[in-house]
Amino acid sequence: MPTAFTRTVEQAQEAGFTPTRRTVSIVAVKQLTAGIVRLTFRDEYIAHHVRPAQFVNLYSSNPMHLMPRPFGVSEVDGDEVSLIFAVVGFGTDEFSKLTAGDTIDVLGPLGTPFNLDEAADYVLVGGGLGIPPLLEAAQSLRDEADSRAIAVFGYRDEHFADIYAAKYADEVHSIDESEGNVLTLLERLWPALEESGRKTIILSCGPTPMMRAVATWASKRGVDAQLSMEQRMGCGYGTCVACTIDTRAGREKVCEAGPVFTAHQLGWDADGAEANADA
Repeated sequence: MPTAFTRTVEQAQEAGFTPTRRTVSIVAVKQLTAGIVRLTFRDEYIAHHVRPAQFVNLYSSNPMHLMPRPFGVSEVDGDEVSLIFAVVGFGTDEFSKLTAGDTIDVLGPLGTPFNLDEAADYVLVGGGLGIPPLLEAAQSLRDEADSRAIAVFGYRDEHFADIYAAKYADEVHSIDESEGNVLTLLERLWPALEESGRKTIILSCGPTPMMRAVATWASKRGVDAQLSMEQRMGCGYGTCVACTIDTRAGREKVCEAGPVFTAHQLGWDADGAEANADA
């Protein structure tokens, strides 16, 4: 006999909408480095429907803190969903102190994912806490025979995500501030990518200046780039209008139209650079 949750999932699938906020069980909470935590919870719907770069909302148990915190999914294992985040405020501190068996309210998956439909060498360029959504992209590409995933990660210091990327990516390249940045790695990798004769597509997530620099680098080489924006969100589903950014089409809500935008949509490609120069 189907459970109430199963019926909810079936109804959501038929109607084409995401199930409402619900309570899930925590499976594990692990500190990866000082101030960076990996949290895993169990949720059938998110695990089977989330796509790379989509995010989930976590809700504080404190009724005085109404707005959720959005987190990109980093990995899925069966019905288990993992997130990696930095402890930077009240909400993330609360989540970091949860333990296996505790519960938390979630909503998702939300947002527009990366497009992985083309056969290509996907170069996953991440900086700091922008890396987690790229781990799920690598996981999704693992079973695509005609595509490869090449991780290019930049860290401030500790390389906290390489061990997870290595499970799925064909290659993992990382660097910290003492050695250079992601553009340093891209320059090293470009000759081999260019000589392969295969299409190269960049997927990137991280600080905005980094992504803008990556988009410029890609545009100069005729490489398509998809950027997952890290704008601060309130509600996470288009109601509060707190996460708008400028695009070629005007102001867009990152939580609804994004978080993934192409470099062209953002005006970060060669055409956009020319237009800005002429303005």
